[in-house]
Formats: sequence, structure tokens, C-alpha cells
Amino acid sequence: MKRLRIWLKNLSLLQQFFTIAFLVAVAFLMLFLTIVPNNIDNFVDAQMHTLIHTAQDEVIANKFMIDEDSKDEGNVRHFIYSLPRREYLSELDEESKSLLEHIDPDIDNDLEYFDGTLDYDGRTIVYSIRESNGFSLVSIIRDDYRSAYSKALTDSTINTTLLIVVGLYSFVMLWVVTLIHPLNQIKNYIDKVKNGEKAKLNIDRKDEIGEVAEALIDMNEELLKQAKIREEMIQNISHDLKTPIATIKSYSESIKDGIYPYGTLEKSVDVIYEHADRLENKVLRLITFNKLGYLNDDVKKGDNLPMKPVVEKAMMALVAIRSEIVFESDLEDISFHGEEEPWRIVVENLLDNALRYAKTKIKITLDEEGLFVFNDGPLLEKERLDKLFKPYEMGSGGRFGLGLSIVKRVTETYGYRVLGENMNDGVIFKVLKPKNKRFLRKEVKDD
Repeated sequence: MKRLRIWLKNLSLLQQFFTIAFLVAVAFLMLFLTIVPNNIDNFVDAQMHTLIHTAQDEVIANKFMIDEDSKDEGNVRHFIYSLPRREYLSELDEESKSLLEHIDPDIDNDLEYFDGTLDYDGRTIVYSIRESNGFSLVSIIRDDYRSAYSKALTDSTINTTLLIVVGLYSFVMLWVVTLIHPLNQIKNYIDKVKNGEKAKLNIDRKDEIGEVAEALIDMNEELLKQAKIREEMIQNISHDLKTPIATIKSYSESIKDGIYPYGTLEKSVDVIYEHADRLENKVLRLITFNKLGYLNDDVKKGDNLPMKPVVEKAMMALVAIRSEIVFESDLEDISFHGEEEPWRIVVENLLDNALRYAKTKIKITLDEEGLFVFNDGPLLEKERLDKLFKPYEMGSGGRFGLGLSIVKRVTETYGYRVLGENMNDGVIFKVLKPKNKRFLRKEVKDD
């Protein structure tokens, strides 16, 4: 059986269909030849007995008035046997005598009805014995009539069955073809996409194959879009990196020549340091984004990381960047699932994003529902809300931000949900714990 499954897996769908159809046909034929003939014989015998009973009713209604004791009544032969005299009431020919000798043991069975069949001279004889008023009426169906009836019924059954089977297989065949054709279209579409060729996929179906086709088209469009964005992002990053590199290079050459662009050596070196720091941050973001792409949840199950110290450390590192912004916090002693370093990156990126847009205030809330970072900056457009956490998406001001993409990767790895939402007076980012089914909150708790 295992070998058969392996063999079938190496066949195409059409080949699998024909193989399975052949095996089913063989099994059906064996079952048909085993069961149907026996059932047909039983059915034919029952019908013959019904025919005999009808003929016997007419004889008895006429008070056994038969001109000849072995007179034929249509397809039924009748013989009258006198129970008191223990003999048939007329002379019998040799064939009738021989046949009745096989039936005689059933005559004195004290039953009003007795139906039976026997094999006689290579034929199946159907007979019925009926007793009334001291007589037994022995009735036998003609063998040629039974054979013709059985043959007609068998032929009709076989022809009907074959017609049904052929029709069913034809229908299934057409159905399989309707599956194989769109699957071949999908395969050709994937091959073209893989080779970088232009491809179209036109499959007008509402079933699972249609859903797969639509998903492939959407995926290809998204990949093309991501490729374009990535190309623009690389160009943008190249430009961003070029500026600090050029500054560092030119300032270094000037200092080497004894020229101080900012008047003094110390100020000129500070500029070099500033641009080097910018360069380091940009490279660090790219490395972090790539590294977290391979992040796995290898932490023991359960909430084992106290988040309050993680949030406080991140706040202390960023609070001095914009001294005019007021930081408010409402932090409970809540634990998250995961490792400290990825979660610290999440908090830092959320706070860095909030600092970028906040006007006067940033509020951080940590409670049983999760982590919430609010800033009173401008509201986000709906289109921007839908793409907040996509990598390489251009943010406001034409900047390609990776910070929120990093946030999404970490939160999803540890089974959390992250989303952004406009409030009445600003924007809030929410990192919600898995047990929390309510992903939208209308307001942030105030002090």
C-alpha cells in the first residue's frame, strides 16, 4: 500500500485519475460479478413464484377443472396429485415423471404452500405446491421462460449500470480537466514570474483554485511593489550614507591639510563625530532589521520578562533628545514573554517615532492589556495607517523608516499584536498581549 501511494505521488493528476478509475473499475467489476448474479437469480425466482401463485389461484378458482392433468397454463405447467390415492390423476410422460420424482418428497409436507427450486438436468426448475381439499396442485414454471426473463433482467441491469458508470466517469473526467487546466495556468504563471517575465493569470473561479490564483496575483503585485520600494529605499539610503561619508572625508582631508572648516580643530572634529554617529545609527538600523528577520521564539513559555525596567531604560536614553517634550508614564509591574534586548528595541523605536512627531507630550502606559505609546502629534492619514508596519514604506517627509517594521517583527515573533490608531488629540501605538481580544481602545488612561 505504501509503494502504491509513493507511485501515485509521482504521477500527474490526469494519470492519477486514470489509475484510480481503473482500480475502482476492476474492484467494481469483481464485486458486480460476485454479488449481482446471485441477487438477480433470487429476484427472478421470487418473480417466478409470484407468477406461479397467480396461475394456481385461477386453477383453484375453477375447482381444479383442467381438461388435461398436465395442461399448460401459459408459461406454467400444472399437475394434480390426489393425496388419498397417493398418485397423479393422469398418466405422465417420462420427462414429467423424472422431474416430479424430485419434487414428490415435498408434496406430503402438510403445508398449504410450499415454494422451491431445484437443479434438474442442467436447468433451474422453479415450482410451487399448493394443497386444497385433498389435492395437491404442483405447478412448474417453464425453464425457457425463466431463462429468458433472467437474461433480459441481467442484460438490463448490466446496460443500466454501465451507462451510469460511463456517465459518472465522463462527468468526473470533465471535472478533473476543469481542475487541471487552471492548475497548469497557475504553474505557467509561477514559472514566468520566477524567470522575471511579464505574466497574466486569468482564472474566473470562485472556488479554492480561484482563491489561490487571486492570492498569487496579489502576492506578485505586492512583490513587484516591494521590489520597487526596496530599489527606491536603497537609492535613498545610498544618498543618506553618501552625505555623512562625503562630509567625513572632506573634513578629514581639510584637517589633514591644516584647514579647519568650523574654525577650530575641536569643532571640525565634532562635525566629523556627529556624521559618523549618524552613519553608525543608519547602518545599525539596517543590521537590526535583517537580524530580527531570523528571530525565533526560543524562550520558555510564559510571561517571564519584567517590562517596567525595560521601558524606564529606554525612556532615560531618549528623554534628553528633545527637552521641550514632556514625558508622562503610567507603568505597572507587568511581565511580557520574550527576551529583553528585542523588547528594548521595540520600546526605543516606538519612543523614537513618537519623539519625531510629538508637539508637546508623550505618554507611555504599561498595564495588563499591553504597552501604549501616545504622542500629541498630527493625525495619520488612513492610507498611512494601513501601511505603518510594512518594511521599506515611505513615511512622512519622504523618509524610509525601518523602526516600525522592526517593532512588528518582534511583536509577532512573541505572539503579540501591534497597531497604530488616531486619537482625538494625537496618535497612539499599541502592543497588545495575546490574551487581549480587544485591539482597539478609545482613550488612554490619564493621571
